[in-house]
Amino acid sequence: MRTSVLLMTCLAAFASAMNIIPQPVQVSPIMDASATILTGAKVEAPAAFAAEAELIRSAFKGPSNGTTIQLVQVTAPINTFEVGDEGYTISAEPAQPVIISARTAAGAFYAYQTLLQATYKGNDGKTYLPPGLIRDKPRFAWRGMMLDEGRHFFGKEHVKRFLDLMAMHKFNTFHWHLTEDQGWRVEIKKYPKLTQIGSWRDESPTMGDRNKGDGKRYGGFYTQDELREVVAYATKLHITVVPEIEMPGHAAGAISSYPELGNTDVKGYAPKVNSRWGVLPYIFAPKEETFRFIDDVFAELCPIFPGAYFHIGGDEAPKNQWDNSAFAKDVLKREGLNNSHELQSYFIKRVEKLLAARGKKLIGWDEIQEGGLSKTATMMVWRDWKWAHHAVNNGNDIVMAPTSHTYFDYGQGGTPKGTQFEVIGGNLPIEKVYSLNPVPGDFTPEQAKHVIGCQAQLWSEYNFNWNKVEYMAFPRACALSEVVWSPQEGREWKNFKGRLDNHLKYLDAAKVNYRKEDGSPAVTDKMGRGQ
Repeated sequence: MRTSVLLMTCLAAFASAMNIIPQPVQVSPIMDASATILTGAKVEAPAAFAAEAELIRSAFKGPSNGTTIQLVQVTAPINTFEVGDEGYTISAEPAQPVIISARTAAGAFYAYQTLLQATYKGNDGKTYLPPGLIRDKPRFAWRGMMLDEGRHFFGKEHVKRFLDLMAMHKFNTFHWHLTEDQGWRVEIKKYPKLTQIGSWRDESPTMGDRNKGDGKRYGGFYTQDELREVVAYATKLHITVVPEIEMPGHAAGAISSYPELGNTDVKGYAPKVNSRWGVLPYIFAPKEETFRFIDDVFAELCPIFPGAYFHIGGDEAPKNQWDNSAFAKDVLKREGLNNSHELQSYFIKRVEKLLAARGKKLIGWDEIQEGGLSKTATMMVWRDWKWAHHAVNNGNDIVMAPTSHTYFDYGQGGTPKGTQFEVIGGNLPIEKVYSLNPVPGDFTPEQAKHVIGCQAQLWSEYNFNWNKVEYMAFPRACALSEVVWSPQEGREWKNFKGRLDNHLKYLDAAKVNYRKEDGSPAVTDKMGRGQ
């Protein structure tokens, strides 16, 4: 009878560990064994893992109970399992220390995130870890979420919360979209008009009527000190911040501030920060003054963002002004270019050299391949999947960000009535997000190596406030976290859905305003501007 009760207890306890999102590579239970009490455990760690050790102490603080958690830094495979740069193992055997092994602090951090989900509360109020072994490592190096603050500005505290929720799901790349036709959001000390003029628009579209203005001036921006603060916060969470400064299009915020940067010789030239959604015709002029401006912006921003990549946009760059500019035509002739698409390629290659001189790799949306793609650029595929093939055949690395599966500004299915639920269009239910395999099915193993990762996009035209951002992001981000972390062959929707139902308690504890199955928000439907 005692063995049966113990077995049932072990199975119930281990069910908690099996609910981890994203799903680990391997979870192996030890049956007929007692769980380990983590409350009050002593934590031992090398200096390299000191921050992660403190997180674990804080999570399981309490009176000493004799349990020891040992963080071990390894340089070789653990029992043939290669953890890599972000993987880990957790071993919990009866009457033995809990051993967390990792090569890097990032791996130890992800082990901590797993512990938070793998443990459970006993009837005595203490926290227990089921006996067994967890082996885990990510499928992709780039596991990202993109937040657009060009359309709506949310502020550093909301961004920090976003980073916390990303870390909880083992995302490691925060793509920060910071400039747009509708607003420039970063301080550049050499060009103060970017924030004095470019960060503000006369009005915004009205909720529920995107063609009508609300008559309210809108804007905001980050100081460089605030950028540093966010980057430092992200670094503690092992998240790399990749800034995006849009060029050559989506540039009305900058050109309105400094009109000389645009195509001043075209008819009707009158740049202004856009007060409606959509793409303005204003595009940077391909002149030396523009490239000096861009390099000056890089000079101030590159030191703030220590990651390898700098995103330059490159998408939806209208060519009409170039086609009607005598100056742009002269550049075409001078450089031996055939059309404005090749002029954009010339522009992007010039920018890539500026970034390379500052130790950065250029990444941009898939339009950067129009007119010819540099061999060293990294491309983000958002339109047709054919561009993935195009880039890889050229030898370029890619990050998959397709509208078909990762545009979280799209609808999620049925929603309650109300203008606060307005979206740009489309339908992307969580099941479809989960169905994504970022590696095209016809890729060879060698081609697949060029797929460095995948990310979700939270464009903010209709994300009027932070409540709406969370509603659009979750729980779809939970599904994508498993797409980018867990092995493709082990993923199955029904299994994930069962774990998600349990996982929502963690979102509830964090008061995340996620979308519930019936379409209602978990916390509040106050998702409009000014709420």
